[in-house]
Amino acid sequence: MTARWKKRPPLSTWGDFGPDDQLGRLNLLTAAKVREGVAEVQEGRTFCLSLPLDLPGGTAMNPRRLPPQLNATRRGELANMTYPLSRDDARLSDVICDDSVTLALQYSTQWDSLAHMGQWFDVNDNGKPEMVFYNGYKAGVDIVGETDYRAGCGCDQGTHLGAKRLGIEHMAQHGIQGRAVMIDIKRHFGIKRFAFGYRHLQQIIEADRIEIRPGDLICFRTGMDEAIIAMNGEPDMAFLSTHFAGLDGSDAELRQWIHDSGVVALLADNPAVEILPATPLNADFYPSHPLHDLCLFRLGVYLGELWLMSPLADWLAGQQRYAFLLTAPPLRLPGAVGSPATPIATV
Repeated sequence: MTARWKKRPPLSTWGDFGPDDQLGRLNLLTAAKVREGVAEVQEGRTFCLSLPLDLPGGTAMNPRRLPPQLNATRRGELANMTYPLSRDDARLSDVICDDSVTLALQYSTQWDSLAHMGQWFDVNDNGKPEMVFYNGYKAGVDIVGETDYRAGCGCDQGTHLGAKRLGIEHMAQHGIQGRAVMIDIKRHFGIKRFAFGYRHLQQIIEADRIEIRPGDLICFRTGMDEAIIAMNGEPDMAFLSTHFAGLDGSDAELRQWIHDSGVVALLADNPAVEILPATPLNADFYPSHPLHDLCLFRLGVYLGELWLMSPLADWLAGQQRYAFLLTAPPLRLPGAVGSPATPIATV
């Protein structure tokens, strides 16, 4: 219990890492876990786990997230791209290139911070649900947008302050490096669309003799990354939405396993990690994204989406391996609720 909450949600870690914790399960990614990851390195070979950040392309996958736009910085009215400094001083031989980008932070390969998704929950146990996030941090107080939607207000707050608590910068400052494990759904089940649950997970774990330990980072390969790359910036949503697995966030056994396992993050090559639309958890008032609810809101488990998994997964399978060192820092951008990433797997 803290000043922010008197009751915590079931299957949560609220308060377990301290009353003002903003890291969640990232607390389990310790120096010992980094050493475990390093111990998995046998060849020193690296794999980039990021899609090109201009993929999937367009706005068909998410109309609110625009593709990145590169532009030159300016020297007065002139573009600062292939700019010869001899224009300013004939004695100078340099040619300068300098650019900027407008980028939706969760357009392509990305991390979700714990501020990405909250829930209505009765934190004060008084019958009055509030809009809250992990560890009881509050909308409009700790995560502040330009509009206050609490109690149906829709009031203009003027300034977007972002995540004053739970922002991506805490994740970046802690560091993301440790032992990671590949769960290769495509190799075992193909590219059919289905809700991947606990029994499917156990089938792969047993077949590939996988050991998952507390503090691990878990990767899921469905094959969607290969399809997105092949579509070359023009995503065929009719195909993508009828193929490829997603985790079943409504599977009670899978939810319990995520709670009990002590894993730090779930990472996938699809756009949500979980399959959507999801089966409702109840018939009354329920989250649209039950896995996001469990991981980001309750457990403090991080989600990574649209990662490039297939080249690494195929290599691991060929070597009869499944574990590797993962290094995957987000941008240290204060107040952001998500971040692009260029993760590196070292095998």
